[in-house]
Amino acid sequence: MTADQLTHPAGPAAPPAGPAAGARGPLPLVVYVLAAGTFLMLTTEFVVAGLLPEIAGDLQVTVAQAGLLITVFAAGMIVGSPAMALLTRRMPRRTTLLLALVVFAAGHVVVALGSSFELLLAARFVTAWATGAFWSVASVVATRAAGPGAGARALGLVGAGGMLANVLGVPLGAFAGQLSGWRGPFWALAVLAVAAVALVARQVPDDGPDRQAVSLRSELGALRSVRLWLVLAACATTTGGVLSAYSYVSPLLTDRAGLAAGLVPLVLVGFGVGSLIGTVVGGRLGDVHPHVTTIAVPAVTTVVLLAITLLSPLAVPAVVLVALLGLVGLSANPVLSAMAVRFAGVAPTLGVAMSVAAYNLGTAAGSGIAGLTLGSGLGAAGPAAVGTVLAALTLVPAVAVLLVQRRRGAGGTPATGALSGPRVG
Repeated sequence: MTADQLTHPAGPAAPPAGPAAGARGPLPLVVYVLAAGTFLMLTTEFVVAGLLPEIAGDLQVTVAQAGLLITVFAAGMIVGSPAMALLTRRMPRRTTLLLALVVFAAGHVVVALGSSFELLLAARFVTAWATGAFWSVASVVATRAAGPGAGARALGLVGAGGMLANVLGVPLGAFAGQLSGWRGPFWALAVLAVAAVALVARQVPDDGPDRQAVSLRSELGALRSVRLWLVLAACATTTGGVLSAYSYVSPLLTDRAGLAAGLVPLVLVGFGVGSLIGTVVGGRLGDVHPHVTTIAVPAVTTVVLLAITLLSPLAVPAVVLVALLGLVGLSANPVLSAMAVRFAGVAPTLGVAMSVAAYNLGTAAGSGIAGLTLGSGLGAAGPAAVGTVLAALTLVPAVAVLLVQRRRGAGGTPATGALSGPRVG
């Protein structure tokens, strides 16, 4: 947080524009608890991908139809994140987190017991709403708990919980599904969510008497912020660029690079480990150099994706570049989330919720467009080419945020960093 951090008691302590003592100290335990919660949330979003054949066979649907369990979850996140931010705005944040975990657990019990494909789709959609609510509120709570100078770092750790899902949660879920049947991982996630309820109830503090209710009109008024919409555009394009390529990395590695199918999971683990490290490091850099991070990351990502497009016929460079994409591609996300908190003014939870929706919108749109290119002349390299264009487009809103900040600074508003200034706009 900068010295001119938000004075609104309803908002979170804002992430910093420059170095501060808080950036160097240890983060409080509650941030790690919330990171564990996001680990559960992201595991459930992607674990279905490793269980599609088993689900399709048991429910007597095609694999493509079973894939709708992933699509409907993303749709639920896009719609549910901002909707839940508004519906729960008067609830204590700890209560919202606990309610989200209870709904999350109940939704997984329904999936584990359900025999109707339509019922499973409905349960996944509702679970996505709970996931959006948890992620949005957890980001605000983590930012407040981190204290001066560590807001983006705290968000990086919370986001790292999601990245860890790709490294451990999804592979373990797929492995458990092969041993115990596809319903087993959903039972496990339900049990873990119940355990998380106890941790959140114990570790997340009360909002305190200084929190004031903000009217719906004021919260919606935060959406007039030009900087907020620029950040949301960057959220969509940067995530869409990376995940459009990642969604189809398997045919890229096997059909184009000639890698054995059995080695693909190892490459995906490399991507996941890179993402985990990059998210944590990106959060640290974002507390000190927010503009540099949000501009440099998409620039480097564009180069990496272009290199993947051109060098994918070569196995070793392709593997190295996929791991590098994981390291770099999503590392600016915690900084963008911190900006969304800041620029939403009196509606920080809504700001984060909108960023979550933007991430999922970018993922859905990017992967959808990328899939269409597989039948083109580009073949398996098509998704990486789409990702290159989307990543490059991220530079437009990222640079625009910097220019708006400088203009506001010239007009009398402090512009000491990307996240400075207490006003919305």
